[in-house]
Amino acid sequence: MNNRIIMRTGEALIAGGPPGTAAEPEIIIGELDGPIGTAIATMTAGQVNGHTRVFAILNTDIQVRPVTLMVSKVTVKNSRYTNILMGTVQAAIANGVLDAVRAGDIPKEKANDLGIIVSVWLNPSVATDDNLDHRVLFDIHRKAMSTAIHKAMNNQPNIDWLLENQEKVIHKYFQMGLDGKI
Repeated sequence: MNNRIIMRTGEALIAGGPPGTAAEPEIIIGELDGPIGTAIATMTAGQVNGHTRVFAILNTDIQVRPVTLMVSKVTVKNSRYTNILMGTVQAAIANGVLDAVRAGDIPKEKANDLGIIVSVWLNPSVATDDNLDHRVLFDIHRKAMSTAIHKAMNNQPNIDWLLENQEKVIHKYFQMGLDGKI
């Protein structure tokens, strides 16, 4: 049996906190000597204005394993947003990765061989929220990251579930359009 993890994908939406604290990471995981490693190296070297790519770290000099590259889904335009994204959320993502290793979703013996790219969504409203609860924001993003990894490593949802539920699941914003709310 081949134990290589070439590429897995996953996502999660965790909400329920105060406005602006929802998290919706989209991830790809794979071996560093394959397409994910090439993508991480290319993306790290090729920065894009407004969409800075950074490694997930526990603190300013403690990078997590598997190496995890964060990419913002929202164009970063101000320093407060940047500080929240590259502080609270960055630490939450890093902790979510370690939670996934601890839970066994990522095999510990593969921690130095795998890489993760995570597309991070942080509501732009956090930049103007003077009452932002950083603990809640951290906890939600941490849980979302570990959930996205769990789903990726377990191929969830599987094709049978998707086929069975295809007509039952309606995209939130499509439904809002049907209801005339957008």
